Parts: sequence; structure tokens; C-alpha cells
Amino acid sequence: MCNYCGCREFPLIGRLSTEHEAIANAAGRLRDAVRAGGTDAPAALDALLDLLIPHTATEEEGLFVELRAEGSLADAVEKLCAEHEDIHGVLGAVDRRAPDWPAVLAALDRLHRHIDNEEHGLFPAAVIALPIPAWDRITPTAGAAR
Repeated sequence: MCNYCGCREFPLIGRLSTEHEAIANAAGRLRDAVRAGGTDAPAALDALLDLLIPHTATEEEGLFVELRAEGSLADAVEKLCAEHEDIHGVLGAVDRRAPDWPAVLAALDRLHRHIDNEEHGLFPAAVIALPIPAWDRITPTAGAAR
């Protein structure tokens, strides 16, 4: 995760970055469970989805709304939303009786790249692009230190 630009000082970015770490760890546990034969994989998948679904909603209903309105990163936001849909689609549609673990592993690879793109691309760019009033609208506690 990014630790060099200071974007984590913005409360929402800090929260999303912390969630990315938890999601990456859960994805690693799922990957390990699949590689170990899959018996623990359904529980690991559920744990990942429990983290991923609310995280994605926070991004799409907060930060991404403001970035679309600002405009300069709208194309990047659309790409990231399409990736959300793709990753959620694969992980959420796993047939528990006959899971397609290779597809899950491929989705986890895409998830890893997706998180990297947000951490090292979108988040630092958002700090530059968004005006303070936008941050005030999406900051969990308005007026908190940036």
C-alpha cells in the first residue's frame, strides 16, 4: 500500500487504504485455501466478500461520485467501477457445489492489480484533483484533520 505521498492523511483515503490491506490479506487467505485443496475456501471466500462489498460501496457512493463530478478522473473511475463489477461478478457467483477455483484465482489477480491502481494512482490523484468542499462532503467526520 502507498505510504509515500501523504494521501492517507485524508480520513476517507486512510480508511479505504486500511480496508485495502484487510481485503488483500483476505484474498491471500482465499488463495492459500484454494491451493490447499479448497475445503476451507468457501469460508475464506465469504470472509473476503464481507470486506469487499461494503468497501466497494463506500468507494462508489462517496469518492467516485465526487471524482465523476470533478471530471478529470472520470474515465479512470469508470474503469475501476467496471473492474468492481467484474471481480464481484466472479467472486459472488461461485457455485459452492462445483466451484471454478481457477476463475477465482484469476479474479484475485485482477483484484490485486485493482487495489494497486487505486493506491498508487487514483488516491494520490484524487487528493490533488478534489477541492476541499468535496472532501468535506465525503469525509466520515466533517472537518476532521486532513
